[in-house]
Amino acid sequence: MTRQLSLFDSFAKPALTPETPLAQARQAFEDYLRSGDYSKHTVYFFIHDLRLLGQCLGEERPIGSIGLKDLHIFVDWLRRRRGIPCSPKSLRRRITSVKAFFRWLYEDLQALPHNPAAELVYPEAAEPLPEVLTPEQIQAALEAAAGFRQEGDARPLTLLTLLLHTGLKKSEVVALRLDHFELHEPAVWIRYAHPRYRHKERKLPLPPEWPDLFREYLRQYRIENRVFPWTPRNLEYVLEDVARRAGMDHLSFETLRWTCALRDFIQGMEPEALRRKLGLSEIQWRDTFRRLQALARRFETP
Repeated sequence: MTRQLSLFDSFAKPALTPETPLAQARQAFEDYLRSGDYSKHTVYFFIHDLRLLGQCLGEERPIGSIGLKDLHIFVDWLRRRRGIPCSPKSLRRRITSVKAFFRWLYEDLQALPHNPAAELVYPEAAEPLPEVLTPEQIQAALEAAAGFRQEGDARPLTLLTLLLHTGLKKSEVVALRLDHFELHEPAVWIRYAHPRYRHKERKLPLPPEWPDLFREYLRQYRIENRVFPWTPRNLEYVLEDVARRAGMDHLSFETLRWTCALRDFIQGMEPEALRRKLGLSEIQWRDTFRRLQALARRFETP
């Protein structure tokens, strides 16, 4: 089995110790993120969140002196004492940033004798769990989309089927081209032009009935290059049309992505395989995995 190289197989590890100031350790973490496959948005928010940690605990605070109690103080400061509202989503992300930072210091660099953030938990009421479809709602949506197909419009069922089986993000759907699809053994390739995102490229299988549906859709809309040559908002309207016909309040890309992920999770897909299917970094996956576990518990039969 080929070992996957870690980032530090090709980059020298910074020499950090428990006495290293928080600001210096944060700069090393930023260098680590920028030299890897993380998007500029991920780097920006992680470092912004860690600057808040420095603002609360002190930029010159030695990293080895920071304990779980200090991190609880930081979370409480964000929620109640900073004087600036912190949304549940932002709070969860900032906790994720802190956990990723200290995990890196402890596991990757061995700069700390222990990980103070290992037992830092997300507030239970920080944010509602993602919206997902029940099996009955999935069936209703498929029947509604099939009704559009019978009326001569295969687009709703094509889009819905693709999302339920792949969990693609909206931006990935909009970027799809004809040459991204294989029909002999139905599959779609998710590709990225920028080298920074090549690690997100993946091949995802599609159901056996996909080729006939896809060819029908291509003929109807005379698709020549972009598979869905509309704005993202227009495609959202397509899903809303399906929702109305199915008697549902709402249907979105995000809901279908989480529904796909939860179905795969419940059916026993290996976590690493599911992470790769969704195109998530290891840092993003930790929070997603936690939320999938919570969703799965909700759907367990009493």
